[in-house]
Amino acid sequence: MTDVIKLITDDHRAMEKLFDRVKKERDRRPELLREVAAMLTAHSRAEEERVYPIVAKEAEERGKVHHGVEEHQEAEELLHELEKLDPAGDEFDGRFREFVEAVKHHVEEEESEILPSLRDAVGKQRLEQLGQAFTDRREQELAGHKAGAKGRTRDELYQEAREMDISGRSGMKKDELAEAVEREKDL
Repeated sequence: MTDVIKLITDDHRAMEKLFDRVKKERDRRPELLREVAAMLTAHSRAEEERVYPIVAKEAEERGKVHHGVEEHQEAEELLHELEKLDPAGDEFDGRFREFVEAVKHHVEEEESEILPSLRDAVGKQRLEQLGQAFTDRREQELAGHKAGAKGRTRDELYQEAREMDISGRSGMKKDELAEAVEREKDL
């Protein structure tokens, strides 16, 4: 089992890479923004429901936990605003920068304050148990978003499968493409 701190920081790095893709791959922004939304929501819910209560209780960091939840809410509000904008428009770029800065600020605080407090308060075995709880809740949340992949067109799914170099994609039906793309994302 992997400890929860590694899982959370790995998610942070994956989110940063996804932000870079949104900046660079302008033509894929709608699809990538859906991925950002799924990842951010799943990560936040898993932290708030499985990790933060332990940080508040065991590390006695209620104030920092409350602040972390507020930052999650701020990021989600900014994300909802982004989803309403034209991804090719100038306003999108400015709002996206604001969103990324808010998330980066949260990540820096979490990695320098909340997670070290958790590590100091609980043992390795507890960190691994929390890792499993975090993963389970995160995957549960992502499963709801994955169902949304089936709402995309076959062409969108095929394009993503091509970019992921998924073999056999040309003969796949829409549902098969959705499953293959999601499987590849999980690797």
